[in-house]
Amino acid sequence: MKMKNFIQYGFTFFALLFLSLGSILAQEKDNALPKANEAYSDSKYAEAEAAYRISNSKFPNRSVSPYNLGNAIYKQNQPSEAKYAYAKALKNARSRIQKHKAYHNLGNVFMKEKDYTQAVEAYKNALRNNPDDEQTRYNFALAKKMLKENPPKDNKDKKDKNKDKDKKDQDKKDQDKDKKDQDKKDENKKDQDKKNQDKKDGDDKKDENQPPKPQPGGISKDRLQNLLDAVNNEEKKIQDKVNANKVKGKPVDTEKDW
Repeated sequence: MKMKNFIQYGFTFFALLFLSLGSILAQEKDNALPKANEAYSDSKYAEAEAAYRISNSKFPNRSVSPYNLGNAIYKQNQPSEAKYAYAKALKNARSRIQKHKAYHNLGNVFMKEKDYTQAVEAYKNALRNNPDDEQTRYNFALAKKMLKENPPKDNKDKKDKNKDKDKKDQDKKDQDKDKKDQDKKDENKKDQDKKNQDKKDGDDKKDENQPPKPQPGGISKDRLQNLLDAVNNEEKKIQDKVNANKVKGKPVDTEKDW
């Protein structure tokens, strides 16, 4: 049997029981209650509602009038208003049977409103007052199933919020880690640059204490001039020596007179 039909069947069953009980009590003290019950049986729910309100105003401590008032309002497709009548019926209820029926129909109201969390609690309270009712047990199981399939929006938002928070926390951790890694890289780079600079300074200082090295692939201008001067000096020395030898070995011109 479909959920809507099953819940409606349970609702109607409990309404008729209370109508019968109400009729017995109405014969003794309440003239408005029988008229309300008759109108309800004829499906004249607006007329029944008016009569139940009169009965409730005259006997505000009873549970029958507000309970049946809730039924009449529910039949007019006003479940949100009906639950206030059921709440008053629960407040005035004196027996476990009355509490069971009021909680059961209150559960029907919450199911119609798709408030499955409250529906589960209402059916649970109904079963506490009458654990043997199969209709309430079925509706209770159905409400739990619907709640599982349709979790409250607040819970979903909370989960999403927690998920977003976890993601933000993880992103922050990643950013902090990246920053630490970058700082470490920058520090290593500074150390390396310092080492390179120290090495360069040491090499420059060492070079200052040593004569300049020949440049590969050519001779410095100064050195080239020195070489040329040395060659010229050597050539001059050689030439002077040759000239000296010539003078020394020249034959003496001795002419004898004949």
